[in-house]
Amino acid sequence: MIPRRGGDALSGAHIVDSKVFRLLVDLEVQKAQRLHYCISVVCLAAEMLSDTAPAAIGNPVASLVSRHLRATDVVAPYGHSFVAILLVDTETGHLPAILDRLTEHLGSVPWSAGGSSYPRHVTMAEDMLRQAVNFMIHAKESGGSRLVTHS
Repeated sequence: MIPRRGGDALSGAHIVDSKVFRLLVDLEVQKAQRLHYCISVVCLAAEMLSDTAPAAIGNPVASLVSRHLRATDVVAPYGHSFVAILLVDTETGHLPAILDRLTEHLGSVPWSAGGSSYPRHVTMAEDMLRQAVNFMIHAKESGGSRLVTHS
Protein backbone atom coordinates (compact mmCIF):
# COMPACT_ATOMS: atom_id res chain seq x y z
CA MET A 1 0.00 0.00 0.00
CA ILE A 2 1.32 3.45 -0.90
CA PRO A 3 1.31 5.84 2.07
CA ARG A 4 -1.39 8.50 1.93
CA ARG A 5 -0.85 11.99 3.23
CA GLY A 6 -2.95 13.30 6.06
CA GLY A 7 -3.55 17.05 6.10
CA ASP A 8 -1.99 19.39 3.57
CA ALA A 9 1.41 19.26 1.84
CA LEU A 10 3.11 21.22 4.65
CA SER A 11 1.87 19.30 7.69
CA GLY A 12 0.11 16.17 8.78
CA ALA A 13 1.36 12.64 9.29
CA HIS A 14 1.45 9.91 6.69
CA ILE A 15 -1.23 7.23 7.05
CA VAL A 16 0.04 3.73 6.24
CA ASP A 17 -1.18 0.17 6.76
CA SER A 18 0.05 -1.90 9.71
CA LYS A 19 2.68 -3.84 7.70
CA VAL A 20 4.27 -0.65 6.38
CA PHE A 21 4.06 0.85 9.88
CA ARG A 22 5.98 -2.07 11.42
CA LEU A 23 8.63 -1.80 8.70
CA LEU A 24 8.97 1.96 9.27
CA VAL A 25 9.30 1.53 13.04
CA ASP A 26 12.00 -1.08 12.51
CA LEU A 27 13.88 1.13 10.04
CA GLU A 28 13.54 4.15 12.32
CA VAL A 29 14.95 2.21 15.30
CA GLN A 30 17.94 1.17 13.18
CA LYS A 31 18.48 4.77 12.11
CA ALA A 32 18.08 6.04 15.68
CA GLN A 33 20.72 3.54 16.83
CA ARG A 34 23.21 4.97 14.33
CA LEU A 35 22.34 8.65 14.77
CA HIS A 36 21.54 8.59 18.52
CA TYR A 37 18.07 10.09 18.74
CA CYS A 38 14.77 9.08 20.37
CA ILE A 39 11.60 7.78 18.81
CA SER A 40 8.27 6.93 20.39
CA VAL A 41 5.27 4.83 19.51
CA VAL A 42 1.84 5.69 20.87
CA CYS A 43 -1.19 3.42 20.60
CA LEU A 44 -4.42 5.39 20.86
CA ALA A 45 -7.92 3.92 21.10
CA ALA A 46 -11.00 6.11 20.75
CA GLU A 47 -14.57 4.87 20.36
CA MET A 48 -15.66 7.12 17.49
CA LEU A 49 -17.73 4.66 15.45
CA SER A 50 -20.01 1.77 16.18
CA ASP A 51 -19.10 -1.65 14.81
CA THR A 52 -21.93 -1.28 12.27
CA ALA A 53 -20.34 1.68 10.48
CA PRO A 54 -19.60 1.12 6.80
CA ALA A 55 -16.04 -0.01 6.07
CA ALA A 56 -15.73 2.72 3.43
CA ILE A 57 -15.57 5.33 6.21
CA GLY A 58 -12.18 3.94 7.22
CA ASN A 59 -10.63 4.85 10.53
CA PRO A 60 -11.80 8.29 11.70
CA VAL A 61 -9.22 8.29 14.51
CA ALA A 62 -6.38 7.97 11.96
CA SER A 63 -7.83 10.74 9.82
CA LEU A 64 -8.29 13.05 12.80
CA VAL A 65 -4.93 12.58 14.50
CA SER A 66 -2.91 12.62 11.27
CA ARG A 67 -4.02 16.22 10.66
CA HIS A 68 -2.50 17.30 13.96
CA LEU A 69 0.93 15.67 13.68
CA ARG A 70 4.16 16.52 11.87
CA ALA A 71 4.94 15.38 8.34
CA THR A 72 7.73 13.23 9.80
CA ASP A 73 5.25 11.22 11.90
CA VAL A 74 3.35 8.13 10.75
CA VAL A 75 -0.12 6.82 11.67
CA ALA A 76 -1.40 3.27 11.13
CA PRO A 77 -5.07 2.44 11.60
CA TYR A 78 -6.05 -0.83 13.26
CA GLY A 79 -9.78 -1.43 12.85
CA HIS A 80 -12.19 1.48 13.25
CA SER A 81 -11.04 2.96 16.54
CA PHE A 82 -7.38 2.19 17.24
CA VAL A 83 -4.24 3.72 15.76
CA ALA A 84 -0.51 3.33 16.25
CA ILE A 85 1.56 6.51 15.89
CA LEU A 86 5.29 6.71 15.19
CA LEU A 87 6.76 9.95 16.55
CA VAL A 88 10.29 10.62 15.30
CA ASP A 89 12.71 12.52 17.55
CA THR A 90 10.24 12.38 20.44
CA GLU A 91 11.05 11.37 24.01
CA THR A 92 8.61 9.90 26.52
CA GLY A 93 8.42 13.24 28.34
CA HIS A 94 6.92 14.87 25.24
CA LEU A 95 4.06 12.38 24.94
CA PRO A 96 1.61 13.98 27.44
CA ALA A 97 1.65 17.31 25.56
CA ILE A 98 1.22 15.57 22.21
CA LEU A 99 -1.69 13.49 23.54
CA ASP A 100 -3.29 16.59 25.05
CA ARG A 101 -3.19 18.26 21.63
CA LEU A 102 -4.59 15.19 19.85
CA THR A 103 -7.31 14.33 22.35
CA GLU A 104 -8.68 17.87 22.55
CA HIS A 105 -9.91 17.23 18.99
CA LEU A 106 -11.75 14.09 20.15
CA GLY A 107 -14.12 16.14 22.30
CA SER A 108 -16.03 13.93 24.74
CA VAL A 109 -15.09 10.69 22.95
CA PRO A 110 -13.61 8.17 25.41
CA TRP A 111 -9.95 7.41 24.68
CA SER A 112 -7.01 5.45 26.09
CA ALA A 113 -3.36 5.58 25.10
CA GLY A 114 -0.09 3.83 25.76
CA GLY A 115 3.38 5.02 24.81
CA SER A 116 6.85 3.56 24.58
CA SER A 117 10.18 5.11 23.60
CA TYR A 118 13.51 4.06 22.13
CA PRO A 119 16.18 3.93 23.53
CA ARG A 120 14.95 4.81 27.00
CA HIS A 121 12.61 1.84 27.57
CA VAL A 122 13.10 -0.63 24.72
CA THR A 123 15.81 -1.53 22.24
CA MET A 124 13.78 -3.35 19.59
CA ALA A 125 10.96 -2.11 17.36
CA GLU A 126 8.60 -5.01 18.04
CA ASP A 127 9.03 -4.54 21.81
CA MET A 128 8.18 -0.85 21.48
CA LEU A 129 4.89 -1.57 19.69
CA ARG A 130 4.00 -4.42 22.06
CA GLN A 131 4.69 -2.24 25.09
CA ALA A 132 2.61 0.65 23.72
CA VAL A 133 -0.34 -1.72 23.11
CA ASN A 134 -0.05 -3.18 26.62
CA PHE A 135 0.06 0.30 28.15
CA MET A 136 -2.99 1.33 26.08
CA ILE A 137 -4.90 -1.69 27.43
CA HIS A 138 -3.80 -0.80 30.97
CA ALA A 139 -5.02 2.79 30.44
CA LYS A 140 -8.40 1.52 29.26
CA GLU A 141 -8.71 -0.92 32.19
CA SER A 142 -7.80 1.93 34.58
CA GLY A 143 -10.79 4.01 33.48
CA GLY A 144 -9.58 5.50 30.19
CA SER A 145 -8.96 9.10 29.19
CA ARG A 146 -5.32 8.70 30.14
CA LEU A 147 -1.88 7.99 28.73
CA VAL A 148 0.18 5.23 30.32
CA THR A 149 3.95 5.09 29.77
CA HIS A 150 6.97 3.96 31.77
CA SER A 151 7.30 5.87 35.02
